[in-house]
This record gives sequence, C-alpha cells and structure tokens, in this order.
Amino acid sequence: MALSKTEIAQRIAQELQDGYYVNLGIGIPTLVANYIPQGMDVVLQSENGLLGIGPFPKKGEADPDLINAGKQTVTYLPGSAFFDSSLSFAMIRGGHIDLTVLGAFEVSDKGDISSWKIPGKMVKGMGGAMDLVAAAKNIIVATTHVDRHGKSKLKTQCDLPLTGVNCVKKIVSDMAVIEVTKQGFKLMERAPGVSVEDIIANTDAPLIIEGDIPEMKL
Repeated sequence: MALSKTEIAQRIAQELQDGYYVNLGIGIPTLVANYIPQGMDVVLQSENGLLGIGPFPKKGEADPDLINAGKQTVTYLPGSAFFDSSLSFAMIRGGHIDLTVLGAFEVSDKGDISSWKIPGKMVKGMGGAMDLVAAAKNIIVATTHVDRHGKSKLKTQCDLPLTGVNCVKKIVSDMAVIEVTKQGFKLMERAPGVSVEDIIANTDAPLIIEGDIPEMKL
C-alpha cells in the first residue's frame, strides 16, 4: 500500500540530524515541519525571509501575515529571525543550508531534477529551487512515484526542463526510499505492503537491488 503524503513527510523527518539548517520546498516537503523528532534542534529556513519556522498553526490560530515561501501560514519558534529575501538567498548561496527537501516532476538516475515547469502550462516563476539545488549540501526529493497519468517520475533522463544537474542524493516516494549513487538508483526501503516487483514496474530506470529490501519504519 502506497504511503500518504503525511507518511512520506514522516519518513523524510528521519533524515534530519541535530543542528541541521533545513529548507523545505512547496508541497509535501512543508509537511516535514510537523514531524521533527522531539528534542532535536533543527532550524527551518524559508526563502521569503524566515529562520526558525515552527509547525503549521492549529485551526483558528493562523496569522495571515506570517507565511512561508509557498504562501502557507506558518508559526515561528522562540529565537526566530525575520529578514528580506536577499539575505535569505545569501544564506542559501553561501552554502549554509545542510538539507533541502524538494518536490519534483521528474528525477533521473544521475541525480538530475525537473521541478519547476511543464511546457505549455503557465508558471509564476522558478522560485528558489535552482539556488537551493546548486548550493545545499544534501537534496532529498519527496514525491509520488508516478504522476497522475500513471507514468513514472523516476527515469533514466528527465524530459522536462531541468532545475539542477547531478544534485539529488535520495528520493522518498510513496512506494520506496531510493538512493542516487554513481551507478544509478539503489533501492533501500519499500513502503509497507509494496513489493520490490511493484517498485521495479513503476520505475523507468534500472534499480540496484542488494539482498532483501526492508519495509520502511514510520
């Protein structure tokens, strides 16, 4: 059984480490803020100028003036800082972000990512993703394994315009955890109830499979 979006976020939260500065992209990645392990010191950063984002506000407690880069209302933690986007991007371009979690339309087995544009569809802009993939120390993609037409998002080559080249380190999909290695996609974990055969059938690139593949622990 494929994971829900919140379960994808829960699994990605296991990749966090104490002291990390983390940027969460639009969509599934923003949900990771709700699953930071208790007692762990992680600082969330947003391109629009906020350092120290907290979990999403409870119903009726949202401040409409306090938003992240995806225009979602958020909370902030004690010690948070507010600043303009130029300083925020200076942090990103200066290599001060330890981990970035992004959504994606496609990811190649070389670590290329397409996440900002589908030709023929209107977009407001590329946002900060190109800066993030160029400068962050670690990129994890949070995505469904296939698109709404049932086509795999994990491919030997991205067909859509690229956001970054050879930058993705790991993919957490609703079916699997996959590492991007020099040899290609390596299957590390499978979603509960999902078989290795299901993952192979839904991946448009070869998979390196070594031994028994364990189920994810959520």
